[in-house]
Amino acid sequence: MSVELAPGIVVGGDTLPWISGPCVIETEELAIRSAQSLAAISNRLGLPLIYKSSFDKANRSSLESFRGPGLEEGLRILRIVKETTGLAVVTDVHEPAQCERVAEVCDVLQIPAFLCRQTDLLVAAARTGRGVAVKKGQFMAPADMLRCVEKVRESGNAKVVVIERGSSFGYQNLVVDMRSFEWLRRDGIAVIYDITHSLQLPGAGERESGGTSEYAEPLARAAVAAGADGVFLETHPDPDNALCDSAVQIEPERAESLLFSLASIRRTLLAEGPLV
Repeated sequence: MSVELAPGIVVGGDTLPWISGPCVIETEELAIRSAQSLAAISNRLGLPLIYKSSFDKANRSSLESFRGPGLEEGLRILRIVKETTGLAVVTDVHEPAQCERVAEVCDVLQIPAFLCRQTDLLVAAARTGRGVAVKKGQFMAPADMLRCVEKVRESGNAKVVVIERGSSFGYQNLVVDMRSFEWLRRDGIAVIYDITHSLQLPGAGERESGGTSEYAEPLARAAVAAGADGVFLETHPDPDNALCDSAVQIEPERAESLLFSLASIRRTLLAEGPLV
């Protein structure tokens, strides 16, 4: 199953598209600098990139946590990023009323994991005609995601993919069932692996989620070998001081090295025959 999620960017085709950027929009300068750095990596590796950053993180652990600049300022910055770099852009939407405004700027609308069953949100995102990336809820079985995808498709939009980000395993832990990629593909769904958020330890930090970023490489390689059609990884030039998800974001240089190895795995799989 292949989907042109954004103009010229096919998920499930003969390459490995990636979604990347700082978790949340911190400043205009950081957004532009990050996008330019990631665009250069994309060009060097020949891997299509969709730039991601959130204008609002609506499910932060604490009221004291930084949420982002808000809808209007966030979209203004994302528009500048898009015009400056030529990259396709994706951001989260949390309410149906946000979808049309976000679609004026972004090529793809992302549905957060906790909202993946929200019918009105899925339908509103679908009706914009933009690509729709649905995060699989931590509480959802892979097979259950077909109904979420069908809500988008039956609203007239076939440009939909699922992002696998792991499943809740006891308290404050997530695991990725590598069978998930095969199950989703058998249901005719193109699937992207969320490296970043599968490394989270939800609620394990004092005022934010913890994480184990040291496992990014082995888990990402396993996921691509298991059939993931693309990857999602949040990057930051200074992860320790990032205002969101500091425990799981990685430096662009480390991301480039990882992507190089993932592309090699993907090419090896495709050389053996079509992925089913």
